[in-house]
Amino acid sequence: MENNDQNIIRKAIHLFIEKVSQNEIDIYNEFSLQHELGIVIRNHTNGLKVQFERNISYFNLENNNFVKKEIDISIFHENELVCCIELKYPKNGQYPEQMFSFCKDIKFMEQVKRAGFKKTFVIIFADDECFYNPKNSSKIIYGYFRNRLRLTGKVTKPTGSKKEELFIKGSYTIVWNDIKDSLKYTIVEIQ
Repeated sequence: MENNDQNIIRKAIHLFIEKVSQNEIDIYNEFSLQHELGIVIRNHTNGLKVQFERNISYFNLENNNFVKKEIDISIFHENELVCCIELKYPKNGQYPEQMFSFCKDIKFMEQVKRAGFKKTFVIIFADDECFYNPKNSSKIIYGYFRNRLRLTGKVTKPTGSKKEELFIKGSYTIVWNDIKDSLKYTIVEIQ
């Protein structure tokens, strides 16, 4: 059975999205996304700590091979690792690189969940249709984000040195949802 704290966090995330869609909250880059979402979560999770850019070493997690070291938003009690969230709001193009970075966040959240957090999410906002429009999806990484190709298994960095690879253990479908104008979002809940 799911923890009540996790349900409250899920509701706070959806409240945040509603407030963005109704122009009650303005997000304009990843920093604003992180802080505005964190504020909404903090205001709706009584008794939980909500912290930003927390290094994984703070939580004494067992895995030393994390693909990243800092969690965008960590939500916890003193004795319980409730939830963590990685966020993206790309603003400077670089589509295949940003998409690979999204995959890295999913891998990171899989690792953090296995290490002890109860619930983990990757939330992506995009207002550039090149991230979600199914046209010109010749590279496989585009298919994950533009054509709902299942994201699972080996993912190779599509540009530069192709030596960088990730292995996604779960299986995820990226589903874009409209907010307003060209702004869309997707929430990936880690399995």
